[in-house]
Amino acid sequence: MILTIEEARALLAGALRKTGYDAEEIRIISDHLIDCELRGLSFGGLPRALSVIERTLAAPVPRRPITVVKESAVSASIDGGDHVGYLVAQRATDIAIVKARESGIAMVGAHETWYTGMFSWYLEQVTAAGFVGMVAGSGGPRVAPHGGTEGRFSTNPIAFGFPSSGHPVIWDIGTSAVMLGEVVLRERLGELLPEGLAFAPDGSPTRDPSAALAGAFTVWGGHKGSGLAMVVQLLGMLAGAPAAPEKLRDCGFFLLVLDPAALTSPAAFKGKVDGFAESLRDTRPLDPQQLVRVPFERSAREREARRVRNQIDVADAVYLALTAFAQDANPAGTRP
Repeated sequence: MILTIEEARALLAGALRKTGYDAEEIRIISDHLIDCELRGLSFGGLPRALSVIERTLAAPVPRRPITVVKESAVSASIDGGDHVGYLVAQRATDIAIVKARESGIAMVGAHETWYTGMFSWYLEQVTAAGFVGMVAGSGGPRVAPHGGTEGRFSTNPIAFGFPSSGHPVIWDIGTSAVMLGEVVLRERLGELLPEGLAFAPDGSPTRDPSAALAGAFTVWGGHKGSGLAMVVQLLGMLAGAPAAPEKLRDCGFFLLVLDPAALTSPAAFKGKVDGFAESLRDTRPLDPQQLVRVPFERSAREREARRVRNQIDVADAVYLALTAFAQDANPAGTRP
């Protein structure tokens, strides 16, 4: 199913009414999901809306207000109240940028949240404000540490962002060999996983997404990636999350924002970032047909190209499921 950007946004708005969020909250969530689609990360786009709706409807207790429970001039601790992370992490980002403007540094942690999405989304805002940022997010035990077959880490993304005079330099990765959204989408579509990405509950390798969701994913980068995943889980604890959260509950979100002006000339720093990025692009490539690129550039180009085409390709099964939610949430005669 091919949709225009506005058609996709309207579909999300209608379906997400099932969550009970208001129009502004739905806009924040939808903006994030649409950006995932435009950047070619469809597993985090419209299909993720289905997961958000399903998780919300299955929540054992009502949501509480998102609350700052501890605060200083340079820090804040947020209780997300079991709200979806697109809202909680956005609140954390807004707070961190204000504090960094005032004090040159900000550290914000959030817990009692889930599904925070692309960390580059928040780092684009941080770098647009002229700041350096680092984000880490922990969660429930889905990923086996190196040498093991049982989940102990979440997919544990970590990201860094640096401002420049042009496009920011942003590196955003998950520390698992496959992201949760990819596995869930393959399960919805009845597709198998590639080899080597997951273990069944008995520890045997599996390509079955359902078995992988009940078992564990493999870690990215061997023992080095496993160590990085461990650090992210610990940063989640610093943010107030438990050591082993439930799989979609009480995840941790940690954001550090730094103003380069506290250490150096912001303009000179941006110039150095520009020059370093250009030196990476100028590296002699191993394959002349594959030039060296700076992280984040591919998805930024893809976003602009898809905006021009004004097309989002949605799997039929995902479209039909979202349409069903939208129809259920919007009685006949009302608009999404």
